[in-house]
Amino acid sequence: MELRSLRYLVTIADEGNLGRAAAKLYVSQPALSYALKGLEGELGVRRFERHSGGVTPTAAGRDVVTEARRTLLAADRVTAAAERHRHGRTGVLRVGFEASGAGELTTRARAEFARRHPGVRVEPKRFDWGQEVAALHDGRCDVAFVWLPADLTGLHAEVVHTEPRVVGLPAGHRLAGRPGVSVLDVADEPLMWTERAPRAWVDWWAVNPRPDGSAPRWGPTNDNVEEMLEQVAEGTAVCFAPAAMSHYYARPDLVWVPLTDVEPLRVALAWPKGGTDPLVDGFAEVVRELAAPPGPG
Repeated sequence: MELRSLRYLVTIADEGNLGRAAAKLYVSQPALSYALKGLEGELGVRRFERHSGGVTPTAAGRDVVTEARRTLLAADRVTAAAERHRHGRTGVLRVGFEASGAGELTTRARAEFARRHPGVRVEPKRFDWGQEVAALHDGRCDVAFVWLPADLTGLHAEVVHTEPRVVGLPAGHRLAGRPGVSVLDVADEPLMWTERAPRAWVDWWAVNPRPDGSAPRWGPTNDNVEEMLEQVAEGTAVCFAPAAMSHYYARPDLVWVPLTDVEPLRVALAWPKGGTDPLVDGFAEVVRELAAPPGPG
């Protein structure tokens, strides 16, 4: 059994769809289907149930995928250990974030940590909607900038950043020229959302319920930032986002307008409880220093 086959299994389980998994793996869908069939024959159990919406792991499939994740993480650690010795490095720190993370703080913290720890490789790990917490729990990153709200059970977390929220509109939208809008000003607009994030996270971003007790008008779903912005730009829907996205995801067919009556995004720096990791501790120290308000004078 090859590690490549295990990566196929995990990606199929994560995506829930062979087409999306094939695109993410940069292989053709027929090739992926053939590989899955071969692996099922090799292990003697069926991994996934196929249905009109994609695939869902069987009970055996869930167990196998769990072990596959552990094996892949162990393999990654072996590779990282070898690379450290090859390049004379003393460690690797994987920093998780989603979309614009904590704005400029994300990049500044990585750069400053790297300056103080020249022997450590700092790896940025981007995750899609609300998946930073899962990545911390299953070991895909060591520390992460987490967009709240989130279930922080089992994690140490410190709020290190806040920023206003904005609404993303297609260029030429009737509200595009305003200096700011209320959430009720866009109450009739279809709103982008995702099925891949926890429901509490989705509702918070959608401001559900609205101040007048109404529910959002739900628009199309998306799996990542790029899909969301493409649909907003074509006029299918609007989206809510942190203000930093107006800089990190600027494009001529989009306009970002401040939302004047919603609470800001809070971003926490989080890492697993239990044990001590000096690299995580060092990164947290850097973030605290950079996030601290300037002193008097």
